[in-house]
Amino acid sequence: MSAPKVFPPLTGSARALGTLALSTATFMNVLDTSIANVSLPAISGDLGVSTVQGTWVITSFAVANAISVPLTGWLTQRIGQVRLFIGSVLMFVLASWLCGLAPNMTMLIAFRALQGFVAGPMIPLSQTLLLSSYPPSKAGLAMAMWSITTLVAPIMGPLLGGWITDNVSWPWIFYINVPVGLLSAAATWMIFRDRETATRKLPIDSVGLALLVVWVGSLQLMLDKGKELDWFHSPLIVAFAVTAVVGFAFFLVWELTDEHPVVDLSLFKRRNFWSGALATAVGYGVFFGNVVLLPLWLQQFMGYTATQAGMIMAPVGVLAIVLSPVVGLTVNRFDPRIYASLSFVVFGVVLWMRSRFTMQTDFETIMIPTLIQGVAMACFFIPLVTITLSGLEPARIPAASGLSNFTRITAGAMGTSIATTLWEDRANMHHAQLAEAIHNGNPAAVQTLRQLEAGGMSHDQALGVVNNLVTQQAFMISTQEIFYGSAILFISLIALVWLARRTHGGAGADAAAGAH
Repeated sequence: MSAPKVFPPLTGSARALGTLALSTATFMNVLDTSIANVSLPAISGDLGVSTVQGTWVITSFAVANAISVPLTGWLTQRIGQVRLFIGSVLMFVLASWLCGLAPNMTMLIAFRALQGFVAGPMIPLSQTLLLSSYPPSKAGLAMAMWSITTLVAPIMGPLLGGWITDNVSWPWIFYINVPVGLLSAAATWMIFRDRETATRKLPIDSVGLALLVVWVGSLQLMLDKGKELDWFHSPLIVAFAVTAVVGFAFFLVWELTDEHPVVDLSLFKRRNFWSGALATAVGYGVFFGNVVLLPLWLQQFMGYTATQAGMIMAPVGVLAIVLSPVVGLTVNRFDPRIYASLSFVVFGVVLWMRSRFTMQTDFETIMIPTLIQGVAMACFFIPLVTITLSGLEPARIPAASGLSNFTRITAGAMGTSIATTLWEDRANMHHAQLAEAIHNGNPAAVQTLRQLEAGGMSHDQALGVVNNLVTQQAFMISTQEIFYGSAILFISLIALVWLARRTHGGAGADAAAGAH
C-alpha cells in the first residue's frame, strides 16, 4: 500500500478562513453540550415532563456521541476526512433543526441522540484538518487557538441558552445551529475540497459496535429511569442492569479477541493510559454532573431566571482562556501530574465553597467559585491527555484519543444521571425528616404556622407554605451534600494521577489534539 499523500500547509487568507471554518464547527458542537443545561426547566415544563426526565436531553446527546467517536477512524478511511467532516456538519444541522421542531420529549430525545451520533467525527477531524493546515513548527499555536474556541463555547452555552429561553423560545437554542453549520460546511468545502485523503475498504467490527451500543445504552437507561421506577424494585430496571453487565462482559471478550476491534482495549495495559483516562473520566463525570445540577437548583429553588443562571455559569471561562495557552506551552517542561493535581485541588476547593451555600447566599457569592473554577479547567484537559497519550507511537494515538474521549463522554452522561438522581433521593429523605420534626411539634414550625394564620391564611394554606419551605430546605441540604461529596472525590483523584509514570515530553501536539 502506498504512503498517504501529505499536503503542504495552507497560507495567508486560505489558512485563516480554514481555521475559522473548522473552529466554528467545533464551537457549534461544544456549545450544544452546554446550551440546553439552563433551558431544562423550560423544556421540561413546555413538554410536560419532570426536570429529571428532562436531563435526557443532555444524556442522550452525550451517550450517542460517545458511541460514535470510536467509529471516526474507520469512517475516515472509508469516506475521506473532508467528506466525512462536511457530512457530519450537515447532518448535525439537520438534527438540530429536527430538535427545534420536536413536538414531545420522546421525539426531542431521539433527535438529540441523532445529533450526538453524527457529531462524533466533528471534533477529532477538525483537529486533524487544522493541524494539516499549519507547518509543524506552528502546531502548538494551531491547537492553542483551537483550545480557546472549545473553552469559549461552554461559557457562551449557558449565557446564550438562558437569553434565548427567556426572550425567544427554547427551540431556537437548536435553530441557531442551522445558519452557523451551513456557513462552516460551505467554507470548509471551499478550502479543503482538494485536500481529500485516500479511501480504502476496511472491515467494520459490527458485533463489537452492536455490543457497545447495547451495554452503554442499557446502563444509561438504568441510570436515567431508576429514580422514576424505584430502582431494582422494577423488573425493567433489573433487565437493564443485567443487559448492561452481560453486554459489557461479551464486549470485553469480543474486543480482546477480534482482529479489527472497534475499540482497542489493549491500550489499558499501559499504566499512563489507564490512570490518565480513568482520572479524566471520573473528574469530567463529577464536573459535568455539578454543571447540570447548579442551574437546576438556582432556577427551581432560588428564583433565578435561565439568563441569570447562565450568567452564574459564564465566568468559568475567563481564567481558563487566559491560562490554557500558558499550560499548553509549558506542560512538556513541567511534570503534567503537578498541573493535574492543582486542577483537582482547585475543583475540590470550588465545590467545598459551594457546599457552604444557603438559601440566603447572594448572586455575587455564588459566582465567585465559578470564576475560580477557570483555573481548574485550564489545568485539567491538556495535562491529563498528555499523561494519557504519553509514550504511544504515533500510529496508536488516534485510537487512544478516541478511547479516552469515549470514556470521558460516557462518564459525563453518567455523572449527570447520578448527580440528579442522588439530588432528588437525598432531598426526599431530608424532606421526610424535616416534616417529621414539624409533626412532632417543632417550636419554630409551630410559631411560623401561627404567624401565617395570624396574617389571614387558613390552616391548610399555612401548611402549604410551610411545606414549600421544607421542600426548599430539603433540596438545599441535598445540594450541599452533593457539592461536598464531589469535593472529596476530586481530592481523591490526586492519588490516581500519581500512579502514572512521569512523562518526558514529545506528546505535546498530539496531546493537545486529544484534549477535548
